[in-house]
Amino acid sequence: MRKLQVRRLAPTIIAPDDDPRFVIALARGLSVLRAFRRGEPGLGNQHIADRTSLPKSTISRLTYTLSRLGYLEYSPLTGLYSPSAAALALGFSALGGLSIRDVARPMMQTLADRIGCSVSIGVPDRGTMVYIEHCRGPGLLHIGIEIGAHIDMAMSAIGRAYLAGLDPATRDNVLDEICPPEPRGDAVRLGIQRSMEQFSAQGYVTMAGEWKEEIHSVGVPLTLRGSQPYAVNCVGPAHLLRGDFLEDVGCNLVDLTARIRRAMSSD
Repeated sequence: MRKLQVRRLAPTIIAPDDDPRFVIALARGLSVLRAFRRGEPGLGNQHIADRTSLPKSTISRLTYTLSRLGYLEYSPLTGLYSPSAAALALGFSALGGLSIRDVARPMMQTLADRIGCSVSIGVPDRGTMVYIEHCRGPGLLHIGIEIGAHIDMAMSAIGRAYLAGLDPATRDNVLDEICPPEPRGDAVRLGIQRSMEQFSAQGYVTMAGEWKEEIHSVGVPLTLRGSQPYAVNCVGPAHLLRGDFLEDVGCNLVDLTARIRRAMSSD
């Protein structure tokens, strides 16, 4: 049986500045729900403990409680937990509350149809970006992107575009959290720095084979007044997204984000 790859997602939860209003038990329960990822058959208590940095004894109580509340399902056959329909409903409620999806989708689909590649919007989730909307182009080759999928923030165009939209101090804080230890961390930071310089010069960032050799992508930050920051990207096969066409798509994404901002501000 192939061993489940476990990625540590968050350190042990500490109340910010010892804030007495901060409910640690609630934060821990939510960290358990956030430990699950698409495509996994389920997680055991030890897997969840590894991902959240919480003691296994604490995880056992949390998973039991979440199961009794109906947010987790337990399989006696596998000994694994998985999110229930009730937990899924929370995610759909959150997606349904994002009006940007309804505003941006028609414009995104028009662009995807014109350039023949996928166009998506993502939001940050710790060290990853989560896709909240995705429009496919008419090309035969489709990248495995779905709404709700996560992608590494540091190694994707959509993630680096999000970083480009942050103020320098906030960006440095995020980089301290997402960059792995040396020596790989230095190489990742250098790549991100090149992307920041490209964004300053061109208004978009490109990734040519850094995520996957056969995939090229372009990303642009999308900042709306009074809202969380987003990022928009276009992903396609390397033989199509290259050279002048890659730059063309970058300019189209810049125009797309400007039109989304105008549409959102007029609502």
